[in-house]
Amino acid sequence: MRKIILFITTIVAVNSLFGSKAFGEPHPSPPSLESEAAILLERNSGQVLFDKNANSQMYPASVTKIATAIYAIETGNLDDIVTISSNARAKNVEGTTVYLEEGEKVTLKELIQGLLINSGNDAGVAIAEHLNGSEEQFSKDINTYLKNVIGVQDTNFENPHGLFNSEHRTTAEDLARITRYAMKNETFREIFGTKELEWNGQTWDTTILSHHKLVKEEIPYKGVTGGKNGYVNQSGYTLATTAERDGLSLIVITLKGSMKNVPYDDTIKLLDYGFENYRTSIISKGTKFKVEDQEYTASETIAYTHPKNEQLSKDIKEDGTMEIIAQDGEVAASYQLEEVSNKTINVKTKLENTTTNKVRYDTIFDELDPYLAYFSIAFLLSMIGIFYRQNIYYLRKIK
Repeated sequence: MRKIILFITTIVAVNSLFGSKAFGEPHPSPPSLESEAAILLERNSGQVLFDKNANSQMYPASVTKIATAIYAIETGNLDDIVTISSNARAKNVEGTTVYLEEGEKVTLKELIQGLLINSGNDAGVAIAEHLNGSEEQFSKDINTYLKNVIGVQDTNFENPHGLFNSEHRTTAEDLARITRYAMKNETFREIFGTKELEWNGQTWDTTILSHHKLVKEEIPYKGVTGGKNGYVNQSGYTLATTAERDGLSLIVITLKGSMKNVPYDDTIKLLDYGFENYRTSIISKGTKFKVEDQEYTASETIAYTHPKNEQLSKDIKEDGTMEIIAQDGEVAASYQLEEVSNKTINVKTKLENTTTNKVRYDTIFDELDPYLAYFSIAFLLSMIGIFYRQNIYYLRKIK
């Protein structure tokens, strides 16, 4: 009796141990931040992993230049020669500049570099005038671009550089979406991640340096791929940062930090939180799924981000909707698969059609060619028959 009790106790203990691992540990607590607004977004999946007042409209300061840069890259010709106007020369523009002179000739790409790397406000004015004729028209056109092309709804820009204007507003989430869109562009990624660049201006020959402390490694952090900082009195300290490790690509936006160190401290907290607790799973383009006798395929690469310790499952609906199910049964993400025309019905499909409860049964023949499957079954039956006949013969001989 004691042996039976001991055996049952051991089984219960083992089940408890493995049961806790199967359901995973509780989700980690997000960090506490000082910035008034912030967001952590995974670039590949587009999923928000953390947010604080992410939809509150605020003043972005020079983080605006991310939008100006991708707009200029996509709507302009990088090789265009831009002649600097009197309005765009450094002496007529407030804040940080790249010391442009009236009449100076600079390529559009160089202006974008001066804009993003050295935060040149004069470069922003020159870009706006070149692309749209004036800052006013530029503002109208970039707002249309941001809404119609990128799809953000809570942003209104009144200039290309982020100098204070009471109507120049955006949100942390919109800035993250704009940055995510921009990071798809190779030219933008290259400039956004540049630490330093030789600048040969008409009156200013120097090496321009990124003002972002994580990009230029003044504060070392593994995996940082780009960034832009900003400050005006009304906005406080703002920061946009991108970083990547082990297939996880993160975007962090922090707005309205009270001191210089605040956005960097908050950004590092959010990056640590993301890299330590999340991973992104990929379903490759062309991956096929079957429901009943209908086949579906992923028409593009699908990425979804989830806690590292969480086990997910996939549920394919009859209309081709694929739901990613979390451990608690909630739908973590949903994607529409593309229907595949399938005129041939293989062995597996025939077996599935005979079931009434729509449960799929996997066998060792699932991935075999139908002819090979038939041959394998026939061969197996033949071997059983030979074995049976030999045993009958042996039994008769004994008798």
